[in-house]
Amino acid sequence: MPTYDAKALLPDGQPGPWGQPVSITYDQRDVLLYAVGIGIQDLRFAYEGHPGFAVFPTFPIRWGGAGTPIDRVAMPVSPGPLNIDAERQIEQLRPLPLSGQVKVVSRLIAVHPRGKGNAFVESESQVMDADGQVCVRMVNGSFRRGIEQLGDIAAFEGRGQTRSVKIDLPARPADVDVSALIAANQAHLYRLSGDYNPLHIDPASAQFGGFQTPILHGLCTFGHCAQLLLSALCGGDPARFKSLRLRFSSPVYPGEVLRVLAWHDGPGRVVFEARVGDKPVVANAYFEYA
Repeated sequence: MPTYDAKALLPDGQPGPWGQPVSITYDQRDVLLYAVGIGIQDLRFAYEGHPGFAVFPTFPIRWGGAGTPIDRVAMPVSPGPLNIDAERQIEQLRPLPLSGQVKVVSRLIAVHPRGKGNAFVESESQVMDADGQVCVRMVNGSFRRGIEQLGDIAAFEGRGQTRSVKIDLPARPADVDVSALIAANQAHLYRLSGDYNPLHIDPASAQFGGFQTPILHGLCTFGHCAQLLLSALCGGDPARFKSLRLRFSSPVYPGEVLRVLAWHDGPGRVVFEARVGDKPVVANAYFEYA
């Protein structure tokens, strides 16, 4: 049974070293395709001729973890259908340019067991523009759910300080209640932004991963939450986006209605939950804005 050696990866329990910068080039088409992929209808993000055309703030979320130094002996890599998003956070310090080249640096920050046969792996990333200024900071957590089949990761001792947070929601009606229909082909569109995990399109891969049918990308759910909250609380103004954090608690399927309920939690901050019907699909979540 394969095992992780978290002590070899994070010997002192502190974050690992930053990896080598990864150069990423994107253009206008990539920006537009991402917007369509997360269901945006606001022309500020979906039409390059709009006078306020901008990159949607969560556009770089898929670069999270790029170039993280991980020893493949100490950290076996799960096949796509067994590697799923668990938690994500993004913080916008300044808007990304409409196109060009950026550099991403990442480091490993924690590896912990999570349930039987699962490893929870967290990394931190920074996105820098051509002048070397940090535009975006991200933390991403993923479940490695086996190396060859579900549940075949041996028990191990966790290392590093997790960034997971527990958020209790107020016992009162939500201040914000917004919904979006997830199109039947939404995962088909979102994958064109670069996430080709077959879990989200191939029925056989979905079943291998433990799901009856292909599920929506977690990062597509992330983008839907972001655009719904930015629209409801900031009039869709991308400059007001500060940070978004959430935990994926249950999968979303194309064709379902995603409902986001949010509660004010001080100036410029809401805590929220996303549901499909009565089932929470996003939990331990907050959105901060200017």
